[in-house]
Amino acid sequence: MGRGGTRGGAGRLPDRQRASAPRESRGPLEAASRDSQSLQAGERPVTLPLARAYPPMEARLVDELPTGSDYQYEPKWDGFRCVVFRDGDKVDLMSKAGKPLARYFPDVVETIRAVEADRFVLDGEIVVPHGGSLSFDELLLRIHPARSRVLTLSAAHPATFIVFDLLVDADGNSLVKEPLAGRRDALEAFVRDFVPKGARVRLSPVTTSMVTVKKWFRSVGGGLDGVIAKRRDLAYLSGTRDGMQKMKSMRTAECVVGGFRYASKGKIMGSLLLGLYDDGGLLHHVGFTSNIPNPEKPAVTKRLEALAGKPGFTGQAPGGPSRWSTERSSEWEPLTPKLVVEVRYDHFSGGRFRHGTSFLRWRPDKPPARCTIEQVEQEGRSALALLPRARG
Repeated sequence: MGRGGTRGGAGRLPDRQRASAPRESRGPLEAASRDSQSLQAGERPVTLPLARAYPPMEARLVDELPTGSDYQYEPKWDGFRCVVFRDGDKVDLMSKAGKPLARYFPDVVETIRAVEADRFVLDGEIVVPHGGSLSFDELLLRIHPARSRVLTLSAAHPATFIVFDLLVDADGNSLVKEPLAGRRDALEAFVRDFVPKGARVRLSPVTTSMVTVKKWFRSVGGGLDGVIAKRRDLAYLSGTRDGMQKMKSMRTAECVVGGFRYASKGKIMGSLLLGLYDDGGLLHHVGFTSNIPNPEKPAVTKRLEALAGKPGFTGQAPGGPSRWSTERSSEWEPLTPKLVVEVRYDHFSGGRFRHGTSFLRWRPDKPPARCTIEQVEQEGRSALALLPRARG
C-alpha cells in the first residue's frame, strides 16, 4: 500500500458532494509562494494549495450556544491551535498567529510524518496529556530556547494533536470552499485510512445534539474548557470569526483579599489581590480582580486602607512578572485577611488563575479560613475522556 492519496480515495469528499462542488485544485493556488529566493537552502518549494501563512478560522465568544440543525458542536480544547502542513517529508506546524511551532514540538512533527499520506493540511490543537488530564503548564514549558530541554520535555510528556478539520486532502485538493459537513466526512475518512493505530493524532468528537453537549458538561465538568459551535453549511472562513462561536466553561471561587494595588494614578485602589489557603494554613497569592465599579472604588479604598498591614500573604506572595502577566507586581499593600470576595474564572493552573478574574460580590458570610485551594483544584475528570477510543 503506497504512501499517497490513492488509498481508497480517503481524504476526498464523497462523490455526491464532490460532483456539485468546484475542484479547488484545478484553479490557481490560493496564496502559496513559489519564489525560490525566499526558501532556505535545500528547502522544497511549497506545492500545497495553501500557504503556510494561512490564518485559521476562529470563534466568537458568546454567553449561550446557538441551536438548530445548521450547527455542530465540538469540545474546546485547552492547548495551542495549530495548522499542520505536510508536503512530502517536510512538516510545518503553524500557530494561530502564523508563528512556526515545529522546533518546540518535534514529537508532533514525527507523529505527522507517520501519517500514511504525503500531502495534506490539518487544523487542530496541540495538547499535552499529563496525570490523566491536559496540562497547559507542560505545554508552555515547551516554548524554550534550548533544543535539549525541548527534547527532554517531549520524551517525558509527549504531545497529542487533536484534529478537527481537513483543509487539504491526501490527493492535494483544497477543501476550504467546501461546506463543513463535507469536510468533516472527508476528515473522518482521512483519519480512518491514513492515521496509523496508536498514533498521537486523535479525532475531535462532534455532535449535532445539545443533549450530548449537556452530557459532556455533566461527565467532564471543570475538565471541559468549553464548547465550539460551527455552521455545517459554511466554507472554511480563514482569519474570520464568522460561522464559529465558543462558550467557555466558567467557574466561581471564594477568595481572601490578601492585599491590593493602587491604580497607576491617584490613591484609588486598582486591583484586589486574591489568596487561597493550603492544607498547612498558608495564604497563597493566586491572582487578582479589578472590575470593581468606579463609583464604589473610593469607599472600597477606605475599607482596604483600614485593614492595611501584615501578614498579607503568608505563602506565595506577589512578585515580579509571571508567565501569565508582564505587569510589574512588586508594589502592593498587604492586608489583614478579613475580606472575602466571590469571583468568576475560566482556568486555574500552576497555582494561579491563568487570567484576570471577574468580581461578582463581597462574601461577608464566608469565613476567610474556609477559602481553601481545594475548591479550584482540577477535578479528576478530564476532557480526554470525550475522545473516541484510541485505535491500537
